Amino acid sequence: MAALLDRHATPIGHELLEFFPGLIIEGARQVGKSTIARRLARPDARILNLDDRQTRAAAEADPSGFVAQAEGAQLVIDEIQRVPELTLAVKSAIDADRRAARFIITGSSSLLRVKGTADSLAGRVARLPLYGLSRGEAAGTRDDFATALGDRLDELPTFTSIDSRAGYTEILAAGAYPEIRDARPSIRAAWIDAYLQGIIGRDMVELRREVQPGRAMAVLRTLAGRQSAELVKSRLAEETAVPPRTITGYLDLLHDVGLIASIPPWTPNISKREIGRSKTFVIDSAVAMWLARLTPAQLTRIEYGEAFGAMLEGFVAAELLRQRTWSQRRFDLFHYRERNTDEVDIILEFDDGAVIALEVKASTSFSSRHFTGLARLRERLGDRFQAGIVLNSGSQGYRYADRLFGAPISAIWQFNAG
Repeated sequence: MAALLDRHATPIGHELLEFFPGLIIEGARQVGKSTIARRLARPDARILNLDDRQTRAAAEADPSGFVAQAEGAQLVIDEIQRVPELTLAVKSAIDADRRAARFIITGSSSLLRVKGTADSLAGRVARLPLYGLSRGEAAGTRDDFATALGDRLDELPTFTSIDSRAGYTEILAAGAYPEIRDARPSIRAAWIDAYLQGIIGRDMVELRREVQPGRAMAVLRTLAGRQSAELVKSRLAEETAVPPRTITGYLDLLHDVGLIASIPPWTPNISKREIGRSKTFVIDSAVAMWLARLTPAQLTRIEYGEAFGAMLEGFVAAELLRQRTWSQRRFDLFHYRERNTDEVDIILEFDDGAVIALEVKASTSFSSRHFTGLARLRERLGDRFQAGIVLNSGSQGYRYADRLFGAPISAIWQFNAG
C-alpha cells in the first residue's frame, strides 16, 4: 500500500470552505478524492459513501432526509453521481442555511451533464478539480511551472536534469494513480485492466444506459493510439465503427468519467476559438500506454520516436492541468495552429493576456526548426509573448534567442518558483 502523500489541492480546499457552503471535489475514480475529502472534513463530520448499496438505497428513498441527517454537523457525500438527485436536496439545504463548509461532495464525473442535476448549484458550492498525483506531489515538492517562469525565466538556461529518455519512459509508465505509482509492471497492467472495465462497464453505463462498453473501449483505444492529436470526429467514428450521430456522446462520457481531456484551439481573437479542432488525450500516461500497447522498452527505441513524442506531449499537458489547480498564476491551456503551417503544442494564456508557448519533443538536443513556430508566434504577439520553450528529453537548459529557450521536460515539476 502506497504511503499517503500531501496533496497540493488541500490548502485550496480549506480556503474555499471558509467561504462557500459546499465544496465539490471532481475527478476520476482512484485519484484520491475520498482521501482529500476526509482530510478537509471536520472531526465531527458525517461521512457517507454512495458506493455502499445500503447507503445509496437510503439516499434514493429520501433525498431530503438523507441530506438532513447530519443535524447541523458537516456532511461529506462521497460519489454523488451515483444518486444525482441528491444535488436538489443539497441546494434546498444550503438555501435554508448558508453557513460555510456545510457540505463536502465528491463526484467521479462532471455533475453539469449527469442526468438529474439540471438544477445548478452555482453560487452555492465551489468546485475543486482533482487529478492523479503530479510529479511534484509524488516527490514532495511544490511544482508550479507557470509561476516559476514568471519569477525566474532568465535562470532556465542553467537548469539541468538527470532524467534520460529511459527515465522518462518509466515516468510515463508509472502514471499518476496513487495506488499503483510504485507497483510492478504486471500488477499495474492488471490494475488498469480492472479499472477500465469498471469505469466503462459500470460507471458509463449508469450515466447513460444506451452506452455499449465495446464501442466506448474502441474510442478510448483509438484516442490513445493518436495521443495528443487534433480530434476529427468523423474519422474517429469511421475507424471505431461507432455511428457518427453517437460519437460525441461517447466522447462526452469519457470526459465526464475523467479518462480523457481536450485542449481547445487558440487564436488572439477570442470569438474564433471554438472554430478549430481540439487536441484530445488520455489523461493518465500509464493508461494511455496500456491502451496503445506500448512498453517502456519500446519507447526507448528510435523507431518509436513519434509515439514517444505524442505520449510526452500528453503527459506535459496533464501535468499542467494538475498544476493549474494550485498555481499562483491563473492560466488556461490551448494549442495553436495557423493556416495549417505554424503550430505550437501547448499555449498557456494568463489573465493579463500574457502567453507562454511550449513545444514538446522526444529528442535529446535542440535544432533551429524546433523554434520555428515559437519564433513566428513571438513576432505576431509582440509584448504579449512572454516566452517560447522547447521541452525535450535532454539534460540541459538552453537559450536560443530573444524569449526563446530550451529545457528538459522535468523542468515542468523541478523548476520551481522562488
